[in-house]
Amino acid sequence: MESQQTNKTALTGKRVIVLGGSSGIGLATAIAAAAEGAKVVIVSGNQQRINEALSGLPAGSEGYAVDLSQERNIQSFFEQIGSFDHLVYTAGENIVLNTMSDINLEQAHSFFNLRYWGALAAVKYSAPHINKGGSINLIGGIASPRPNTGWGIAASICGAMEGFTRAMAVELAPIRVNQVSPGVIRTNLWNSMSAEDRDNLYTSVGNSLLVKRVGEAEDIAQAFLYMMKQQFATGHILTVDGGAVLI
Repeated sequence: MESQQTNKTALTGKRVIVLGGSSGIGLATAIAAAAEGAKVVIVSGNQQRINEALSGLPAGSEGYAVDLSQERNIQSFFEQIGSFDHLVYTAGENIVLNTMSDINLEQAHSFFNLRYWGALAAVKYSAPHINKGGSINLIGGIASPRPNTGWGIAASICGAMEGFTRAMAVELAPIRVNQVSPGVIRTNLWNSMSAEDRDNLYTSVGNSLLVKRVGEAEDIAQAFLYMMKQQFATGHILTVDGGAVLI
């Protein structure tokens, strides 16, 4: 019975599409899925990064440059890509933290375009092509349950993503729809900060966490792998934050 369950949930031979898959958490997830035998398709807006990422993935992996801030591009991509098993959406630009008095509304709109509206469009246009037993796996963050000064926009997006994930789990059933919610992870998400400020962030946050370090992209990749392989959880927000919401 156990071996049957293992075969049922393995990623071997499954087709996994990672939107935002050319760097950071997305690329780490693609690498981890490929290592378990998945046929990986990575998508991002930059062809050069796609090419660089493919050089580290197994032969037969696919990569496509698509501007994920544009609905029509996402629609066209899924109309052409064919059927697949699992969707992972990790696309996002460098984060900018501003207090309310300094928030630029046009910039705030652009954050929602990729992180929320892009995810919504990806779900809309991908769902009809997902094979039986497949899943949709979105990314959020702990800014909603654990906000701090300057995190107003990030908290808003994370809160919206949690509600969207649960609603889609109900609406798209039996497709499983889940979300991974990371804490502070050492990726290029923070590249808008100076190197000194970034290192200070990693050190101060890491020392404050229960596990005494910030996360790595590979930590979140493992969470996405679990969400793809398990067969029973849906509408779930899996928090992977080193204990940040507890302190």
